Amino acid sequence: MSDGAGSGARVRILGIDPGSRATGYGIIEIQGSRHWHVTSGVLQVSGADITARLGGVFAGIRALAREYQPAEAAIERVFMARNADAALKLGQARGAALCGLAEAGCPVAEYAPREIKLAVVGTGAADKRQVQHMVRRLLGLPEAPPADAADALAVALCHAHVRQTRQRLARAGRRT
Repeated sequence: MSDGAGSGARVRILGIDPGSRATGYGIIEIQGSRHWHVTSGVLQVSGADITARLGGVFAGIRALAREYQPAEAAIERVFMARNADAALKLGQARGAALCGLAEAGCPVAEYAPREIKLAVVGTGAADKRQVQHMVRRLLGLPEAPPADAADALAVALCHAHVRQTRQRLARAGRRT
């Protein structure tokens, strides 16, 4: 896949919605302002042992990165909710996913949940159904993907929007 140096280059992006039991992934390709769905799904890891589940997240993300060769990846940042233990487990799953990407040599961008929803739906307070609906519409999918996969695709789409804006700003700076 291309390194994405120019605006006409086709770039593959892997988006990740980390979880200690279900980690969503979504891969898109972008070229200019156009984007296409490549694949998406949910890595289901089970068992009472957190170490085994984290190993499953690591291995699954590493395998996806090796198979699909994304030029870039994006992952959702951990947010502190009401349950500190759940936030800690989410952070551990995120760390396992980041390690899988690092081993595959894939650069990673991070985005807050509200930032992702704002980029894809137009409001940072969007609910899961709104995210699923917009991901389906933006990627021209025949049906809405499962929630975790839709969230991961939203992460990839957010990154695509941010990188496109940065490229426009860089071109504008060169013209002045």
